[in-house]
Amino acid sequence: MAGLRDWATLYLKGVAMGSADAVPGVSGGTIALIVGIYERLIAAVTAVDPERARRVLAGVRPGRRADARAAFREVDGAFLLVLGGGIGTAVVTVLSAVNRLLATQPVATYGFFFGLIAASAAVLLGDVDLSTPRRKSAAVAGFALAFLASGVAATALGSSLPVVFVAGAVAVSAMVLPGISGSLLLIVLGQYEYMSGVVSRFVDGAGALALGNGGDALVETLPPVAAFLLGGVGGLFTIAHAVRYALARARAATLAFLVSLIVGALRAPLVEVSARLAESGESWRAAAPRFALAALVGAGLVAVLNRYSAAIEY
Repeated sequence: MAGLRDWATLYLKGVAMGSADAVPGVSGGTIALIVGIYERLIAAVTAVDPERARRVLAGVRPGRRADARAAFREVDGAFLLVLGGGIGTAVVTVLSAVNRLLATQPVATYGFFFGLIAASAAVLLGDVDLSTPRRKSAAVAGFALAFLASGVAATALGSSLPVVFVAGAVAVSAMVLPGISGSLLLIVLGQYEYMSGVVSRFVDGAGALALGNGGDALVETLPPVAAFLLGGVGGLFTIAHAVRYALARARAATLAFLVSLIVGALRAPLVEVSARLAESGESWRAAAPRFALAALVGAGLVAVLNRYSAAIEY
């Protein structure tokens, strides 16, 4: 039976995963591989289904508590709760910090993201096999989807609650895949900067409420936070299972699609920086050195992570 030290270690592993998931281009799944919990994570996530969730929730009734405990153990519930607590802590902390960086240093921040994304794509390209027309078609589809979405999502989709719900489903499902970043997909959908701002204001609002200074910010941000979390739960039941099924049935074509999605998403940071430069009146020529230096730092971080995970098969 796990002791307090074991749960504390698991929580810290969740913190490491959440820190990775909060920045585009670095996958929490890769961190799970490095710290040795990936297989257990996949087993737990894919064990979650509506029936087991219903059995756990039915535990509020005294006669159903034994069955609820059994269902909770079947999905490795204690593992998911502690790990999820660490992930949630890190995501909130990192997104709050990123929100400030995007407000003060947008060019360098998006340059860092560009390096993370580019290096992640370069690492994963070695696993892609395009020897059949089906795989080539999947690669073209993935690249086109991300490239086109990166150009129009921020203005065309907006940030309504249904869009935020879908973004949550997509982002959380990506967390279970090594090399695929949920935050990257949020950038493609034009929701990353919006959600980082929402999380930052949500935390500030919770702090203000705790200090007795009113909860207006908390009330304002609660709907998008709830929509995102509900989307994440829905993603575990749907998208994550669908992707795992696709990998089991057509692994090569699915990997070609996913990696090409990352390559196509390289447009997203460039679009965001161009918009910021247009607002400030600064030229790309002046901003390029900051962007390039930050990109090199991001790429270096991915190279270090890949060095530790390269020997692990998945």
